Amino acid sequence: MDMFTVVLQVLDSTIRLSVPLLLACLAGLYSERAGIFDIGLEGKMLAGAFAAGAAATYSGSAYAGLLAAIAVSVALGLVHGFASITHRGNQIVSGVAINFIAAGTTVILGQAWFQQGGRTPSLPNAARFNPIDLPGVETLSGIPVIGAIYSELVSGHSVLVYLAFLLVPFTWWVLYRTRFGLRLRAVGENPAAVDTAGISVPWLRYRAVICCGLLCGIAGAYLATAQGAGFVKDMTAGKGYIALAALIFAKWRPVHAMFACLLFGFLDAIAIRMQGHPVPLIGEVPVQLMQALPYILTIVLLAGFIGKAIPPKAGGVAYVKER
Repeated sequence: MDMFTVVLQVLDSTIRLSVPLLLACLAGLYSERAGIFDIGLEGKMLAGAFAAGAAATYSGSAYAGLLAAIAVSVALGLVHGFASITHRGNQIVSGVAINFIAAGTTVILGQAWFQQGGRTPSLPNAARFNPIDLPGVETLSGIPVIGAIYSELVSGHSVLVYLAFLLVPFTWWVLYRTRFGLRLRAVGENPAAVDTAGISVPWLRYRAVICCGLLCGIAGAYLATAQGAGFVKDMTAGKGYIALAALIFAKWRPVHAMFACLLFGFLDAIAIRMQGHPVPLIGEVPVQLMQALPYILTIVLLAGFIGKAIPPKAGGVAYVKER
């Protein structure tokens, strides 16, 4: 196998592995830009993955699984909003509680419904989001380099992959070119000024957590019905936390968030590729170390090696309306 083919395969894996991170990162972007810190990205993704796997199993439709994942994730987002917006509870505690609830409930329901140790049955291709070939694949296949790049990197992904990357410019447009985005950013910086302008701060923040839940649901559905073929216990494997690290690394900007998630996806792809293969001048690297690479980078970034990342000023602070 030549070097060009290896590079293409690694980059292809990078794209696929970065999709759930990107969706969760954009989800956190909406929420945190509105001043609501959401540690519960992991739990919402996990619950969405289980809902997608279970619904696709019963219905035989990947789109039914997607809708179920979004519904469950948005419901958990509203629970987080009810605790942190309506009742002004601690946002970190609420998010952690959602993570614990999702981790336990998915296993209990999975065992009760399917008796497979918390898993859902393996999904057939008809109940999954399968790769699609874009127009021109056969035409360009004979062209050296360009044909391989188009067929391997650009084409051959599921619809959720294309949706995830299209959401990046869409999120940029929403945040910086719409009235809703202006108000969303303002409520995360100075909610009192937004309230003075006659705009409901709680309603704006609720809409932000709904957007967050929607995107986390899509991320969960991708894990269970596109990247995988059903739900597996703890299948998110810390991706929600890595998405939070990527969001901080990107300094709460959508395009930067995409590149940060691609970086994490690339490290994950390299780790998978290098398992069992010797590294020049080093020898064979332990599998556990390669698997830990994305998490090591997370720690490095959060330790402050990215420069000063300034969150929204009102982030994590419950708003109390002045009378």
